[in-house]
Amino acid sequence: MRILIATGGGAHSNLAVKMGAQIADAAGLELTLVTVIKHESEQAHAEAILASAEAMMDLGPGAVQSKIYIGNPAKKIILEAETGNYDLVILGSRPTHTLLTRLLGSTAEWVIAHAHCPVLIVKGEPTPLQRILLCVTAAEIPSQHTLFTARLASLMDKPPEITILHVMSQIVAGPTAPGEWQLYANAAELMQGSEPEGDMLRRDMMVLRRLDADVRPRVRHGPVVEEILNEARDGAYDLLVIGSHQARGWQRFLLDDLAHQIVVQADRPVLVV
Repeated sequence: MRILIATGGGAHSNLAVKMGAQIADAAGLELTLVTVIKHESEQAHAEAILASAEAMMDLGPGAVQSKIYIGNPAKKIILEAETGNYDLVILGSRPTHTLLTRLLGSTAEWVIAHAHCPVLIVKGEPTPLQRILLCVTAAEIPSQHTLFTARLASLMDKPPEITILHVMSQIVAGPTAPGEWQLYANAAELMQGSEPEGDMLRRDMMVLRRLDADVRPRVRHGPVVEEILNEARDGAYDLLVIGSHQARGWQRFLLDDLAHQIVVQADRPVLVV
């Protein structure tokens, strides 16, 4: 697995550097660090940022490659991710303060919306990935983020505990909407029947249990974003994994609304596939 870590030298970037080093150290992976400056005159500052990040990672000689770009940070990170054919991009999330940033999206959200590969947004001091919350829907079985979670878990020294979460929203419409009993059913009840949600949980569990991981199905009921964030907090998970649809045209300027809300409101690392 090829991993790209973006850093600007700030506190939020240092969190990304630490988590990238943690993943690479556990799996013996090589990393690439990238920093982006606005002007060529900032070259010395960029070199100092990269040197500090490499020292922080402490992975040994040759374990980390470093690159410097000049231009727009989000666009240059995406360019390197695509041309380098990386499997994962890791970066921190700077708090949004200005109205313009909130309207157009942060660098992190731009990268998520445009990158061809999964993006890990690091929030809070990184901890070993022992407890993973995987949020799934019945749209795709197994989902791409289930498959990537399995790939990431396979790199760990010790298989993590993985909770597969599906939220049964109370707001439903249309002829294919679930019946009233499904809106209150737990994971075991859904898996006993032939409903799409039960099929989804069973198949995702089969994929993940090939790793000898401790896999547990979980169903919550209510507003999707609220229930995901509550479960992430209540279960003290080290990583939250979600999927996001990549739009085309002008919509690529915007991150999927549910993914946007989760990335902004979560208080722990979020992996967006």
